Amino acid sequence: MIADAPSRAAAAPVPRRRVVSWALWDWGSAAFNAVITTFVFTRWLTSEAFIEPDVVAAAAAEPDGGPATAAYDAAVAVHSTWLGWGLAAAGLVIALLAPVAGARSDDTGRRKLWLGVHTGVTVAICAAMFLVRPAPGSLTENLLLGIALLAFANVFFELAGVNYNAMLTQVSTPRNRGQVSGIGWGAGYIGGIVLLLVLFVGFINPDVGWFGVTGEDGLDIRVSVLLSAVWFAVFAIPVMLSVPEVPPSPTRQRLGFLGAYRRLVTDVVTLWRDRRSTLTFMIAAAVYRDGLAGVFTFGAVIASGTFGFSASEVVVFAIAANVVAGVSTFVGGHLDDRLGPKRIIIASLVGLLVAGSAVFVLHDAGRTAFWVFGLLLTVFVGPAQSASRSLLARVSPLGRESEMFGLYATTGRAASFLAPFAFSTLIALGGAQYWGVLGIMLVVGLGLVLLLRVRVPDHASTATRTSLDR
Repeated sequence: MIADAPSRAAAAPVPRRRVVSWALWDWGSAAFNAVITTFVFTRWLTSEAFIEPDVVAAAAAEPDGGPATAAYDAAVAVHSTWLGWGLAAAGLVIALLAPVAGARSDDTGRRKLWLGVHTGVTVAICAAMFLVRPAPGSLTENLLLGIALLAFANVFFELAGVNYNAMLTQVSTPRNRGQVSGIGWGAGYIGGIVLLLVLFVGFINPDVGWFGVTGEDGLDIRVSVLLSAVWFAVFAIPVMLSVPEVPPSPTRQRLGFLGAYRRLVTDVVTLWRDRRSTLTFMIAAAVYRDGLAGVFTFGAVIASGTFGFSASEVVVFAIAANVVAGVSTFVGGHLDDRLGPKRIIIASLVGLLVAGSAVFVLHDAGRTAFWVFGLLLTVFVGPAQSASRSLLARVSPLGRESEMFGLYATTGRAASFLAPFAFSTLIALGGAQYWGVLGIMLVVGLGLVLLLRVRVPDHASTATRTSLDR
């Protein structure tokens, strides 16, 4: 049974070295978030590199609106749809595994161990993406291989994130939880800036990059992904050395996999009976967080396919987006401890709806429109994500953080089909890629409506650790 946690208002300060080591994992994870899933590898999979050369050539040789252009746009839409289905399948797997994995790591005192294992597998899969090649005659096979690797990497990355997020309570106190969460999330954006700059200067932008790497056979992208895997591995090491392992639970019985699922059902029933707003918050967060993930997952795809950004232009935009997102997340983390995480989340979701709607309406306005409103979108994503993590950490029962974040991941992944499904479905109904933006905004709007129905006491977002009102 999940019991209320005692207050940690008087908790001892956490050594700064421990906070920095924890945040460096977020810094390293930029390799996955910024390079793999958002601005480089995923965009590459849905680019003309994986479209038949004769289709690309015919579309380039005729004015817009002709049959060859329509065939090209149809291929982009199909590939975007396949990407959406692949990520939706990964979300289903995560939904099944995350809560049990989190609970078992708490019970056995192996939170850090499983963080290391899942991070290592993620790194290995990212390195394997080097094998994906846009080879003539096997474009579809290589595209599906890339989507499959991306889906598997998402599964293990999210499982790693369950234990990493749970560590927030080990590296912060109730008085600075929002600030520390913002530091970690902001470090991820800043790490993304540094890594993207390195990749842009060294491999993606020049015709001949470092070590003689060129764009032939997609080598510039493939080397960038391989370097990103190394980056993530290196910066994941400090948290393993500096943050202590949690002790095993003295009261919880060690259960097998199926037994853990039975106990999960019991805990969910307990949440519904005794801490209903905690559960309803998780449900609301599941919906809007999937919309937030969709903004970044499909943002580069939209920039390339709808607004005509080249690979280099996408990376330049990504660098600017990470600067904006990093600054806004640091500011949001500071305001979190003053105003409360729910207020930060609501303001961020409203801002996202305004900016996203502008991107949809102005899809024919050219690159400038995406630069303005695409960057405006990135202002709000980080603060919403960071404040959500902060709020759950404040209300999680003491010693059950991994389990709660596992359930958080499960509710999130139970809804993780929403953004890919809405993105793909709206493209199919609208007949053009930009309709996917509207699908993502519908998911964000639904999450906002659900969040407005969740009651959160003001003192849950400041110095006192407590549960949500029922």
